[in-house]
Amino acid sequence: MMRIIKYGNPILRMKAKPVTEFDEELRQTIDDMIETMQVGEGIGLAAPQVAISKAFFVIDNSLIEEGGQPEAIINPEILSSNGESIIEEGCLSVPEIREDVKRPDFIKVKYQDVDGKMHEEEFGGVRARVFQHELDHLKGIFFVDRLGAMKRKLLQKQLRQIAEEEMAERVEV
Repeated sequence: MMRIIKYGNPILRMKAKPVTEFDEELRQTIDDMIETMQVGEGIGLAAPQVAISKAFFVIDNSLIEEGGQPEAIINPEILSSNGESIIEEGCLSVPEIREDVKRPDFIKVKYQDVDGKMHEEEFGGVRARVFQHELDHLKGIFFVDRLGAMKRKLLQKQLRQIAEEEMAERVEV
C-alpha cells in the first residue's frame, strides 16, 4: 500500500506533469493506487496524493454504479461544463473535514486510458463531481480552496493541525 500524503505537503500544491510513458510501471502504480484508495475507503485518488507529480488519477466506479470497475484517468481535461450543484466532499489528504462544495453538475471531458487511448465523454452527477475533485489535485487545488473565506477561516485550525502532522510524518520517513 502507498502512503497518502496530507494537506501541508508541498507536492500537493504543485501542478502535475503530463504522463508520456504508458508502460508496465504506470500500470503497476495505478494498481497500487487503486488498492490504496480502496483500503482508505476513498472514491478517487490522484497521483500527487501518493507523492507522484504526474497527471493521472483513479476512480472507483463500483461505488458510483452497479457493475462499475476502478479505472485510471490520465492527462484529463474538461472541455466544457454546465449546471451547478452543491454536494458535500471529503478528501483522503484532508482527513475528517467534509464540506459542501459548489461545482458544475455536467462536464464534457477528454482523457487517456492506461494504454494511452484518447477518450471523450460526458459525465454528470457523482462521476462528474469525483472527476473535478481529482482534476483539482492535479492543479494543486484542494476542495477547501473552493470554500468561502469565512468557512476557510473556521477550518484554519484543523488544516494547520493536519499540516503539522504531515510535516512530522515527513521528518520521520
